[in-house]
Formats: sequence, C-alpha cells, structure tokens
Amino acid sequence: MRIPVPRPRSLATQLFAMQAVLIAVLVAGYALFTYVSDKQQAEDAARRQALAVARSIADAPSVLAATRTADPSAQLQPYALRVMRDADVDFVTIMDPQGIRWTHPHKDEIGKHFLGNIEQSQHGETITERYKGTLGLSVRAVTPIEDADKRVVGLVSAGIKVKAISERVQGQVSALLSVAAGALALGAIGTYVVNARLRRHTHGMNATQLSRMHDYHQAALHAVREGLLMLDGQYRVALINDGGRELLGVGPEGEVVGRSVADLGLPGPLTGALLASEPRVDEVHLTADRVLVVNTSPVSGGERRGTVVTLRDVTELQSLMGELDSERGFTQALRSQAHEAANRLHTVVSLIELGRAEEAVDFATAELELAQALTDQVVAAVSEPVLAALLLGKTAQANERGVELVVSEDSRLDDGLLPPTLPARDLVTILGNLIDNAVDAAQGSIGARVTVTAYAEGTELVMRVADTGTGVDPAHAELVFQRGFSTKPAGPGGRGLGLALVRQAVTRQEGTLTVAESEEGGAVFEVRLPLDPGVTPAAATGRATVRGDA
Repeated sequence: MRIPVPRPRSLATQLFAMQAVLIAVLVAGYALFTYVSDKQQAEDAARRQALAVARSIADAPSVLAATRTADPSAQLQPYALRVMRDADVDFVTIMDPQGIRWTHPHKDEIGKHFLGNIEQSQHGETITERYKGTLGLSVRAVTPIEDADKRVVGLVSAGIKVKAISERVQGQVSALLSVAAGALALGAIGTYVVNARLRRHTHGMNATQLSRMHDYHQAALHAVREGLLMLDGQYRVALINDGGRELLGVGPEGEVVGRSVADLGLPGPLTGALLASEPRVDEVHLTADRVLVVNTSPVSGGERRGTVVTLRDVTELQSLMGELDSERGFTQALRSQAHEAANRLHTVVSLIELGRAEEAVDFATAELELAQALTDQVVAAVSEPVLAALLLGKTAQANERGVELVVSEDSRLDDGLLPPTLPARDLVTILGNLIDNAVDAAQGSIGARVTVTAYAEGTELVMRVADTGTGVDPAHAELVFQRGFSTKPAGPGGRGLGLALVRQAVTRQEGTLTVAESEEGGAVFEVRLPLDPGVTPAAATGRATVRGDA
C-alpha cells in the first residue's frame, strides 16, 4: 500500500500562517501588557482614592468631636457607612489610637482590634499598604486623627478590595480583547488577500520549488550559447546572459542591468529593433564584428511588462553563405560554358564532316587561346590563389549577365603577400560583395563593365572596384553602407546586406572604405586594409576600386 506523501505547503500558505501567528502574538502581547499596566494604574488610583477619603474623614470636625464622646460608635458608624456609599470605597474604619474599631461595615467587628499596620500612624504618619483583612485583600490608607495640640486621638483607615479593582480591570481587558480579536480578524483577512495574490504570482509554489527554479534558471542562462536579453516596460535591461553580453559586445552584467537599451552604444538599426513595440522575427542586424539574427517578443499580462530578445550569431554562416553563393554562381557559369563548349565542339565536328579540317583547327585554336588569355590575365595580375579563383568565378558570372569584368593592368598581388592576420574569408567577403553590387549597378548600362584593381601600396592592401552604372547619390554616400539600404527593388532574400558586410569586415581589419564617382560615370568603392608591418613598399604595388549597390 502506497502511503501518500503530503504535498509541501506553498510559499503563500507559509507566509499566511507566519503572518497570522505574528499578528496573534502581537495582539496577545499588547493585551497582556495593557492588562498589567491597567491593573497597576488601577491599584495606584485606588490608593489615591483611599488616601483622599481617609484624610477627609480625619480632618472632619464632627469626627474629632465624636472621638471625645463616651460612645463614638453611635455617631461615627452611620457617618462611615454614608461615606463608604458616597465615596465608592469598600470600607471605612475609624478606631481609637490603640486600634480598637469604632466603625466597620460589619457591626460584629466593631470593638475588635484593627487588622493592619498602624504603628506609624500612631506616631502621626499617613501610610498606604496592601493588606489582607476581614474583608479580604485590599489596598488601604491609614491616617491619624489629631486634635489642636497635634495629639493622636484616633485613627482612620479607608480601603478598596483588590477583587473589586481586578473586576474593573477585567472589564477593560474584555473590551480590549474584543478590539484585539477584531484587529486579528481584519489582519487575517488582509493577509489572506495579499497571500492569495502572491499565490497567483508564484503559481502556488513553495519556497523550495522557487529556490530550485532560480538555480535552474541561473544555470540555464549561463549554459545557453545563444544571447538572451530581457527588457522591462521602460526598455531597461532587466536580465542578460553571458552569450548576450558577448554577442552585443557590452560590459559586465552589473554595469548593463538597469541601463536603457539606448545607452548601450549599439548600432542604430539594432537599437531600433530592440525598442520596437511590435515583435521582430529573424531580423538580420550587424554589430561591429558580428552578424546577428534578432527575435523579439513582448511580455504582456493585461499590460506591457517588457520584451524578451533572443540573439543568434550567424557571422560564420553568413560568410559561408556568401562563399556558397560565389561557388554556386561559378558552377552556373561553368555549366553555361560547358553548354557553349558543346556548341563549339559540334561546330568543329561539323566543319570536319564538311571536309573543312583546316577551318575547324583554326576555330578550336582561337577558342582555346581566348579562354587561356582570360586565365593568364587574371593569374598574372593576382597570383594570390583565393582572390584569383574569386575573380575568375566572378568574371564568368558577370559575362552571363552581360557585364564585362576587367582586371586592371595596375593590379599586382603576388602569392604569399597577404599576412595570416588578414584571413582570405574577409577578402572574399569584401571583394565578392563589392563585385556583386558593381555588376548589379552596371547591368543594363551601355558598355556595361566592372573594373577591379588590387595592389599593395607600402603597408596597405588597396582594392578598388568601379562600374559604369548610375553612380551613388552624394546624399546616400553614408547610407549605402547601412544594412537594409538599397535603391534596387527587394529580391526574395532582401537587399542592402552586402555593403554592410563589407563595412563590417573592413572595420574588423581596421581599414577604410570610401565611395566616389568613377571616371566611367558610375561609382567607385575603395578599400584600404593594413598589411603586416614587415611588408615593405617594394614588395608589391597596386590599386583597388570597389562599387556597391546604390
């Protein structure tokens, strides 16, 4: 038989129990303090009342006169009973100097000795005390009756029973307890309402579950490689994980949390995406050295509470996609050339079948010389293998689109010139995107042509790409390098990313990128990248012109 395990109490329930106990302890403590305080105050008030009554009786001339008669009780007993009733005391005892009673609430006690301390009063002093007499425990005052010569001729004692004092205090305490019970009930109701709300916010979880969830939460934040950013309703950073700080290039978490997104120094388009109120899905944004895919999702619960942002680094993926596009274009160009080669081969075969073998040899030789001349021209100018392969592929692509791609005679890049600090991938990104944008701009123009120049000048690598397109409006000289900007209609994959990637790669290599009007009427983009300081100006010379989609 399975014994059911009691479910741990939720945090809200535990807090409710703690608060209810706390309120009960406070109210009980206050009630006890009030009871003790009120009882002491009541006894003090009873002492003062008894003392005032006793002094008043002792100072009365009729009482002094009655003490000199043969039977003082005959006059003093009715007087004492009247004073007891009017002054609201429990007893008034008038006695001779030796303590023999002349008056008492019970007549059978008259003539007996007074129970209490009278020695000091016999010598002319007034005292108050707490003493148990014939009527029970009482608070009493004893004072002497003196004649004109200050001789003690009698004593007066007035008192109030402690039981009566306690009954008065208990009445006050009962009222206090009623008020305390009401306060406890109101406090319990208020505590229940507060904890019901807390229970909704904590989903009924107890403290252990919340602590465990926090531990898992922290572990997950540090384990996730992707960036996670949480913003509050005022677009301040509420939470950021290690991946988010690395991808955004911001400081330690303590310096970032609490700051507005606008104060993090992020690129304008990325800041705008984070500040947007509507969701963003798989948007590509560039930072100084990364390509990020950004997704944002508002957090709402009746009102806007903040935004959850996820960041994915696709820098390597974007670079590989660029290389893949170049390879795909090169493959398409080879396929087209293979088709053309088949046509030329059929032409040679047909010439041979017609008995014109000499014309067939001349035709085939001319085609081979043309293809070899293009390869020789590119390799002679740029022997660096990666760039040479890129230029050959881009040349074939440009020819397919009706654009002539020319490598300038001023170009000269020997194999082994580029240092390890200048990765080939960045060069492919820079030159490949510039050529693609230049071909886009030149396509359809008269004498469509793109001119590429690349050479080393001193300790700098210079690359320049010029086209015969419409050029770049001076007003757009800076905008063309921003992600998403393009004067061309957007294609299926969007436009405006190529030049932004170029600028990112140039910035990463601490180079410069400029745009101007080319001599051919279009635009010319120039990139200058620092080479290894050990390279001397005599190592190579050349120049590069780069054109982008305006």
